[in-house]
Amino acid sequence: MTIRVLIADDQALIRAGFRALIDSAPDLEVVGEASDGRRAVELARNARADVVLMDVRMPDLDGLAATRLICGDENLAGVRVLILTTFELDEYVFEALRAGASGFLGKGVEPGDLLDAIRTVAVGDALLSPKATKGLIARFLTAPETSPGTSPGQLEILTAREREVLALVATGLSNSEIADQLVVSPLTAKTHVNRAMMKLGARDRAQLVVVAYQTGLVRAAGPPSQ
Repeated sequence: MTIRVLIADDQALIRAGFRALIDSAPDLEVVGEASDGRRAVELARNARADVVLMDVRMPDLDGLAATRLICGDENLAGVRVLILTTFELDEYVFEALRAGASGFLGKGVEPGDLLDAIRTVAVGDALLSPKATKGLIARFLTAPETSPGTSPGQLEILTAREREVLALVATGLSNSEIADQLVVSPLTAKTHVNRAMMKLGARDRAQLVVVAYQTGLVRAAGPPSQ
C-alpha cells in the first residue's frame, strides 16, 4: 500500500528536496505541495493525503493553525500531521501536538529517518524524539502561561500498570524500551499503551504524552508522580 504524502513548506527548494526523497521510496508518493497553511488544508481535503509534512512558519495561515483545522475536521480523521521545524525546540510545536499532530522532527533529520518517520505516523504511531519529549513538551506545558488545567482525576480510569506505562511513554520510550524496563514482552507493552489510548480518547502516542504532562503524572523534572 502506497502512503500518500502532502508537503507544506513556504520554501520551494525545501519542497523540491523532500519531493525527490519521498518519491524515491517505492512505498511513498507525494500527492501535493503547499506553500502556505491555507493551501495545505485545502489539499489535505482534496488530495486524499495520508500524511502531511507541515512546516511551522508559513505565510497567510501558519502550520499551527493549519494543523488545528486538519486534525479538527472529522472528514480528515485518517490524516496524520508530522511537523517539520528548523529548531527542534520550537515554541509552537507543543501547541501543534495539542492540536492533534502526531509528532515532529527537526529539518536536519537524516533522509532515511524522515522516510521512516512518515511510515511511523502513517500507521497511527507517534513520532517524538526523547530530546523533544523531555525538553520542549516539559518546558512549555509546565510553564504558567501555557499549562492547562486538566485534572489528575482523568487518570483514575487507568490501572496502576497503565499509569506506569503512560509515564514511560511521556519520557520518549518506545514499546520495546518500555518492555525492557518493566520486564514484559513488547506485545504486552503495546497492549497497555493501546488500552491507555482507548480509555483516554487519545488518537496516538503524542496525545498520551500531552495527557501525562497535563495531569501532572510527569513533570519537567523529577520522577513520575506516585
